[in-house]
This record gives sequence, structure tokens and C-alpha cells, in this order.
Amino acid sequence: QVQLVESGGGLVQAGGSLRVSCAASGFTFSSYAMSWYRQAPGKERELVAKISSVGVTSYADSVKGRFFISRDNAKNTLHLQMNSLKPEDTAMYLCAGRGSWGQGTQVTVSS
Repeated sequence: QVQLVESGGGLVQAGGSLRVSCAASGFTFSSYAMSWYRQAPGKERELVAKISSVGVTSYADSVKGRFFISRDNAKNTLHLQMNSLKPEDTAMYLCAGRGSWGQGTQVTVSS
């Protein structure tokens, strides 16, 4: 079955960097677009970044120029490099693809 497992979240100071990853299994990873979403307490889930099967990327305006999505098809892994982090980036970050969701990894940015 499709499985998406996020890792790499944690606590970081404002201005710092963090990379979260998503290990995918149960489907042909290289054939599918993949996305990162985030959800903060009391807020709606927000699309952060998306990458097509051939590597075309798109970003939410709020993270453009600071976050970078990438994929390693040989390792069936999705990454999100987050730089210049702000307290408002604090959220649960979830990986999505092929109609499935991971459980998420918490990112907390302290001011």
C-alpha cells in the first residue's frame, strides 16, 4: 500500500534552516507529482510547494525564495529545504502524493 513517512522536523530559531524529508513506498514514485502542505493550529491546510514528475516546481507566495522542494527518484524521497525560517512557518508539515498523505512532521520556529 502507499506509504508516506515524513522526518526532519524540529525546533529552530528564526532565521535558521531546516530540511524535512518524505520517504515514499508502495507506488512508482517517479511517475507522480508530489507536494508539501502545512497546517498550523486553528488554520486551514495550506499548499506550500509542489513538484511534478519531471521536476517542475511551484511555491506558495509566502515561501517563495526561501523554501525549495526537490525529489530523489532513485531513493523515492521528497525533500523540502526551508531557509530564513519565520515564526509564522510553525506548523505540521505533511507530504502528499498519489492521493495519499503522510502523518506529518512538526516544525517550530522560535522568535
